[in-house]
Amino acid sequence: MTQSQIIEVKFIDWGSVKYIQSLALRYEVLRKPLGLIFDPAIFLTEKSDYHLIAHHGDWLVGCMILTDVGEDLKMRQVAVANKYRRSGIGARMVAKAEAKAIEQGKQKMILHARDSAMDFYLSLGYIVVGDSFEEVGIPHVKMEKYLRTSPTKWY
Repeated sequence: MTQSQIIEVKFIDWGSVKYIQSLALRYEVLRKPLGLIFDPAIFLTEKSDYHLIAHHGDWLVGCMILTDVGEDLKMRQVAVANKYRRSGIGARMVAKAEAKAIEQGKQKMILHARDSAMDFYLSLGYIVVGDSFEEVGIPHVKMEKYLRTSPTKWY
């Protein structure tokens, strides 16, 4: 059994213990390396989002936020603990997120990827849309993936 097979990927409630743990993981992986801190005001803005985590027992090893933006779902704040990178956990979280988007009838998944994560998303079928831009002080690209939201009919 591989490491990613013993890790559960699931949606959690905003404000839960696992949500609080996800804040710590997001800080360690995404903010701390850039010298950024969390603004507590953002927590309330996440209340209506979907929160997805990957955990191994009590240990949180991955997380992401999905925000409803009308016809699409936006993937944000994707973080996998350094020890668990390149083990398939990120791909499993993205697959679960895409399934949620399809379940919600969304047309596509969109995201802003750091340049360092672009190849990961390209490998999962995402495409770059537009030019590079700066976000949180580092280069990003907008990426998207159209989702199959209804079964293909063959006549």
